[in-house]
Amino acid sequence: MESIPKTKQWWKEAVVYQIYPRSFKDSNGDGIGDLRGIIEKLDYLQELGVDVVWLSPVYQSPNDDNGYDISDYQDIMDEFGTLSDWDELLREMHARGMKLVMDLVVNHTSDEHHWFIESRKSKDNPYRDYYIWRPGKDGKEPNNWQSFFSGSAWQYDEATGEYYLHLFSKKQPDLNWENEKVREEIFNMMTWWLDRGIDGFRMDVINLLSKVEGLPDAPVTNPNDRYQWGGQYFVNGSKLMDYLREMKEKVLSKYDIMTVGETPMVTTDDAIQFTNEQDGVMNMLFQFEHMDVDSKPGSHLGKWDIQPWKLTDLKKIMSKWQVELHGKGWNSLYLENHDQPRSVSRFGDDKTYRVESAKMLATWLHMMQGTPYIYQGQEIGMTNVAFPSIEYYRDVETINLWNDVVVNKGYDPDQILKAIHYRGRDNARTPMQWDATEHAGFTTGTPWIDVNPNYRDINVEQALKDENSVFHYYKKLIRLRKEHPIIVYGSYELLLEDDEQIYAYVRKLNDEQLLVITNFSSDQPTFTLPSHVTFTEKQLLISNYAVDEHEPIETVVLKPYEARVYKLK
Repeated sequence: MESIPKTKQWWKEAVVYQIYPRSFKDSNGDGIGDLRGIIEKLDYLQELGVDVVWLSPVYQSPNDDNGYDISDYQDIMDEFGTLSDWDELLREMHARGMKLVMDLVVNHTSDEHHWFIESRKSKDNPYRDYYIWRPGKDGKEPNNWQSFFSGSAWQYDEATGEYYLHLFSKKQPDLNWENEKVREEIFNMMTWWLDRGIDGFRMDVINLLSKVEGLPDAPVTNPNDRYQWGGQYFVNGSKLMDYLREMKEKVLSKYDIMTVGETPMVTTDDAIQFTNEQDGVMNMLFQFEHMDVDSKPGSHLGKWDIQPWKLTDLKKIMSKWQVELHGKGWNSLYLENHDQPRSVSRFGDDKTYRVESAKMLATWLHMMQGTPYIYQGQEIGMTNVAFPSIEYYRDVETINLWNDVVVNKGYDPDQILKAIHYRGRDNARTPMQWDATEHAGFTTGTPWIDVNPNYRDINVEQALKDENSVFHYYKKLIRLRKEHPIIVYGSYELLLEDDEQIYAYVRKLNDEQLLVITNFSSDQPTFTLPSHVTFTEKQLLISNYAVDEHEPIETVVLKPYEARVYKLK
């Protein structure tokens, strides 16, 4: 039987809440969320029971990619407030027993950062080598790499007649991590924030720092496009671990903090290398396999080519991560963030069974091993938004896609709009729905992006009043995690592997077992307990429908999107 490991860690036992500041709460009526708005709502987060807040970037930025294009790492964006507002936010959070994790965006800066302004002035500028510059090749870009945000990953710069690399927007030039001075600047900046009192970092696309020498052309996998996917040349590059070990040695190891890496395209082996407690370089990471369960593999439209997902595929992915990292690394558990659509619209039923399926998904996720993340609005069951036309959208990725495939390549606009409704990042970025007043109580002004029209029915005020709301269910899930170490530290075993409707699993610790039963459908399938799961006592910990405690669990007819968790002895 599993027992609690010697290395208990606060970040394993924590629940994290992500705030996307632009959309959380506006305190001054300019239509943009800000730091004072967050301070106003800290009591709400305290009531929910979360331990850590991950704050998406609030640094100075021209906002090409909503703050992920940083022009000054050591100052606050004017729209969000001042450094003294930020200091107050940190004090108020710590006073409520909450920790603050900041976003660390060091694969790239803004093209308006003073390093880049200098870098582009001349080839012999001292800052030239802070970025990745190359001459063109045969009158074209230095190579054929495609950017994550469509089009070429290179931008020509008139001043010196060379190109710079940008894996994301052209206003996000990639930093040159080969340059020791760059690393030193970044480590000094990280230390500056940690000494101000923050409790850790969420590390944006941290496994893209090391680019392969020579930056060769990518193989042609999409003959219809001039630019090709070159991930094998910049994902988990050969010097990545050197850079991250140096970061750990010079900065991270000196503080008791939480670190989580955003790491696209990693395997479980990569994850163990990154997060093991002997010589790992971060506490946990975000993997994306489950986020691609509804994308057609190998499609040139990438995540926008959507296919119906299968529960058995989701089981394979989640179970692999649960089993292979157990005792060797640590998982992050998430279904939503600022880059992903709303989970109840994607994996549940946001119409007939919105409340039931939001609670089911929360149960299914929070009972696994790993640190759970809640994205703002997820705790009240906020849904995707279907804006009527591209004019309503603000996200650079979405707008670039539209210009690339609809405007330039003639794709069917209705088909692409439908994909945006399902998968676009602005689904998560509509303002937080606080109450039923105009603009959902987010602002007294005009919001920077429209509010989801369903805010009159789905909002915090209504959720707090209703003891059966999604909010109160999340509150209970968070409390259970504090009361039952098995939820944090138990091992995981999948049950009913081939069932396309029921996702059930068992967690084990010492002589206790946790039985988690969830129905991912609107049908009423029958759950049959496998004979090897034996017990003499059972206790119902949580369920999203009223359940008779004494009902036998050997056979259960499940209601639509039902979830139950039993503690067995």
